[in-house]
Amino acid sequence: MSTYHPRHATLDVEDSPERRLLVRGSFAAAAGAVVGTGLIVPTAAEAATTLKRGSRGAAVKQLQRTLATKGYWHSGSDGIYGHTTEQAVMAVQKVYGMKRDGIAGPATIDKINRMGRKWPKSTSGTLIEIELRRQIMIFVVNGQTKWVFNTSTGDSNHRTPPGRFTIFRQIDGMRYAPLGQLWRPKYFNGGIALHGSTSIPGYPASHGCARLSNDAINSIWRANLAPIGTKVWVY
Repeated sequence: MSTYHPRHATLDVEDSPERRLLVRGSFAAAAGAVVGTGLIVPTAAEAATTLKRGSRGAAVKQLQRTLATKGYWHSGSDGIYGHTTEQAVMAVQKVYGMKRDGIAGPATIDKINRMGRKWPKSTSGTLIEIELRRQIMIFVVNGQTKWVFNTSTGDSNHRTPPGRFTIFRQIDGMRYAPLGQLWRPKYFNGGIALHGSTSIPGYPASHGCARLSNDAINSIWRANLAPIGTKVWVY
């Protein structure tokens, strides 16, 4: 299902995703070669490139900028294909039903260049949406997706319950829970939280929580994206 919507035809970029992630209603203009639709067009050589963890250079920086333009969070456009770039690529692959390997091959790069912003369910307010089927987390302001994060929710034995919740508790540090370690958790449903982890695969793997990369949860804390009282929709 396409996530493009006419409201998102003009795309913006936050070149430094950690700062002002959801505070402002507009982003800075994207760096790089941007055409009128807001899509960054690769050269023929770049289009045939496969980028993955450890790749470096201008093609990686272009990919990172385009991901940020479309609202897929990573830690920065530094030209180094690290963990958070891999996570952003995997989030795109989840949204579009592609192989969830975090590798930006020609088909994935083409999709990234052509896609619009992810269309959320909510139409007003500031909240977090967690899509169980796609395994993504969306930060939304007034019906517009600001950032999409890769996440991994509860496995088949510990399914994350759908519903509408509110963040009511948080711990700024490591929580040593009976079922594992939760880095800087923000609880929204009993013992279920969104939290940092070193493992965020392409499938449900947690004990019910919504895992994010440690870099992602650190950025969320720094930017105060999910303070106590933030609404969380799980569906």
